[in-house]
Amino acid sequence: MEVQETRVQTDRVLTIPNVLSMARLVGVPVFLWLILRPEFGGPKSDGWALLVLAFSGVSDYLDGKLARRWNQISSLGRLLDPAADRLYVLTTLLGLTWREILPLWLTGLLLARELMLLVMVGILRRHGYPPPQVNFLGKAATFNLMYAFPLLLLSDGNGWIASLAAIFGWAFAGWGTTLYWWAGVLYVVQVRRLVRADTMAD
Repeated sequence: MEVQETRVQTDRVLTIPNVLSMARLVGVPVFLWLILRPEFGGPKSDGWALLVLAFSGVSDYLDGKLARRWNQISSLGRLLDPAADRLYVLTTLLGLTWREILPLWLTGLLLARELMLLVMVGILRRHGYPPPQVNFLGKAATFNLMYAFPLLLLSDGNGWIASLAAIFGWAFAGWGTTLYWWAGVLYVVQVRRLVRADTMAD
């Protein structure tokens, strides 16, 4: 006999997964400050910035895993998790572009995808639907970018470590950008189907 696993959604706010997501959000301005310190005459703090990014990656993995394992999936968590992901992506893009580690064309390509997703969310809201849930491709894209960004930050130096970081960082950036847009196209298809079904029902 096949046993189906059930997920219980909770309305609790103070759950461990939500606390992890909140901690990630608090880390966003800290990370941006650390990465931009050299641009305003401060000391280079890339090591600390990398630690904040590492914490973000670990907590991103843990909050989803613990929410499912402990049946602490919540409406707030469904908002906090993707919000933290996107804010880290946006702040890292800003910091790395400001420091001329990322080229403007790549930043524009990733920001264009975010703009497209915002348009899709607006369309869904007009039809009474919630924002689309993060799919596997979207998560995979975020993980690739979260590997790429610290490696590219590490490449802003000298020596063989910086050279290796540049090679792997750009590889992850290429995969992440491709998956990011692929996931975006799937969101567009999903929104189109929902809107079409809604129109036909009317």
